[in-house]
Amino acid sequence: MSLASIRIAARLLAVAALAALTAGCFQPMYAEHSDGTPALREKLMGIELPPIEKPNASRDARLGVEIRNALAFKLYGNATGMPPTHRLVIRFTTTRSSLMVDPATALPSSENYGIDAQYNLIELASNKSVMTGTTFSRVSYDIPGQLQRFARSRAFRDAEDRAAQEIAENIQTRLASFFVAGT
Repeated sequence: MSLASIRIAARLLAVAALAALTAGCFQPMYAEHSDGTPALREKLMGIELPPIEKPNASRDARLGVEIRNALAFKLYGNATGMPPTHRLVIRFTTTRSSLMVDPATALPSSENYGIDAQYNLIELASNKSVMTGTTFSRVSYDIPGQLQRFARSRAFRDAEDRAAQEIAENIQTRLASFFVAGT
């Protein structure tokens, strides 16, 4: 055996030893705890989601319900929430801009839709804010056929729904990080 192959074998042995030593440090985020502390799933189920305040029968009210429902499903799954320990207050604004405009008809053929959301997690026991954050979502959509109003309306609604799902995913990820790391 040459000196070079001995060095390679020693390096591989060192890497394997380090991997074996750190293997016990990994714990899945959603794993059950054996020490009796509540798992992340139970902590997320203790978040109360009040309705998002928007004017009734407005487009933003429908979007607020969509965000709230998507977030509730991500937090609770098919179960119902547990007795609340925290309340999550969400506020959002929307934007819409034309990307491409047909020069002959001056109608847009591609648009961007965006949601900017602010959220505040309040601990119910102390009524104090324990975490605040912001997130955003930008989605684009094409308008098939410039004079097809239903197709344009449906493409716009689909963009709203995709943006709402993305906002819910971003908030759920941040909440999970807060309950695991405490920051």
